[in-house]
Amino acid sequence: MTTHHGSCHCGRIQFDVDGDITAAVSCNCSICQRKGSLLWFVPRSALRVSTPESDIASYTFNKHVIQHRFCPTCGMHPYGEGTAPNGDATAAINIRCIEGIDLDKVPVHHFDGRSK
Repeated sequence: MTTHHGSCHCGRIQFDVDGDITAAVSCNCSICQRKGSLLWFVPRSALRVSTPESDIASYTFNKHVIQHRFCPTCGMHPYGEGTAPNGDATAAINIRCIEGIDLDKVPVHHFDGRSK
């Protein structure tokens, strides 16, 4: 298993996440389409955020079940937090915010979040 380091654009939000990136999801819901995120879903326990909670902004919409986390300084959205359908705590990592990966080598699956 690999540990990846990531951050927002200005570096205010820093995180490490454990796991192997085998695929990402591109969602067309109203927020994901605008953000352009490529999401990698991991157990919440695999994500370690080193930034104090008070320095991270959060946004929810629609059913208010996903905490879309973003930097109040640069506006970047490195991850989200929620609950998987099976009830497990989950993190959705924006792999565009992870250092040193070749995005062209990550298979992208398209998810129709607009219809959900």
